[in-house]
Amino acid sequence: MTDITPPPELVQQWKRTAPHQSNKHEHYHYITLCAAQWGAEQELEACCELLQQKGIPAWSLLRLHRRPKPPSLKEQALALIDDCTDPEGDYLDDNALSIIRCALEALPND
Repeated sequence: MTDITPPPELVQQWKRTAPHQSNKHEHYHYITLCAAQWGAEQELEACCELLQQKGIPAWSLLRLHRRPKPPSLKEQALALIDDCTDPEGDYLDDNALSIIRCALEALPND
């Protein structure tokens, strides 16, 4: 089994960039989350590399399904509009309106 221990330099970086310096619980919680995410990324990359070395084409699907990309601004805006056109859908709150506005502003002027 491979040792998945973050390098000391990375741990120091997490300590420096962690919010809540005055609240030890929040501070350590942030560092713990960073370490867990880093370890998960290392494990995923090791699995993908092994599958690729063995000639198993599923390695790209593994990465795609385990680390899906967040929806684009356009996809978010369309989903919000779809939700609001449903008779039982929610109303557009300020966050929804902001997403739709950003998506529209990103469109080229015609």
